[in-house]
Amino acid sequence: MLDHVSIGVRDIAATRRFYDAALAPLGYSCLSAGTDTLGYGRGDVAFWISQSPRPVPADEGSGLHFCFTAGSRAAVDAFHTAALAAGGRDNGAPGLRAKYGADYYAAFAVDPDGYRIEAYCGKAG
Repeated sequence: MLDHVSIGVRDIAATRRFYDAALAPLGYSCLSAGTDTLGYGRGDVAFWISQSPRPVPADEGSGLHFCFTAGSRAAVDAFHTAALAAGGRDNGAPGLRAKYGADYYAAFAVDPDGYRIEAYCGKAG
């Protein structure tokens, strides 16, 4: 349904360091980089980031988050480890989330600008 999503951030260099690290275990990379824009994806850009003078304020109570598909549970674990090591905050350790489905394995982090992100794998075991 969606072709891409875009977010605004305060510091594009810090954001790149974070997303390069956090998304690499999921097989995503920066496919487009300008002085104030970044585009991440696997094959095609689906996640655009731009430096903005007024990014949307983070609101953990809003329900807004971005979920990235992982190829395995090990990739979800690696995403979480990398996100925290790159300056993100923990927002839910890797594990099964039975309320979403029997095989819903996910981890959650908060990026340096306060955006909540998730890595998810729906494969059994």
